[in-house]
Amino acid sequence: MKITSVNVRKIEKEGSRMKGIASVLLDDCFAVHDIRIIEGDNGLFIAMPSRKTSTGGYRDIAHPINPETRALFEEAILEAYNTAEE
Repeated sequence: MKITSVNVRKIEKEGSRMKGIASVLLDDCFAVHDIRIIEGDNGLFIAMPSRKTSTGGYRDIAHPINPETRALFEEAILEAYNTAEE
């Protein structure tokens, strides 16, 4: 699997920890949208797209299965975020 494209839209909302939204294209044939870029206590991290469950919690719709793939996504998205225009 190869990440072939990353699009980032920066968000500036006062008081919000969400700093942007990303879309990732895998192997030029599969897209994952609405990946949130969040400002955490230890810096930026990504949150995969999720939906609210009937019990009030949240469940990821799509997500990496292992830490190596999560790191691949996070590195590509945060690099695109850091180079994106305001």
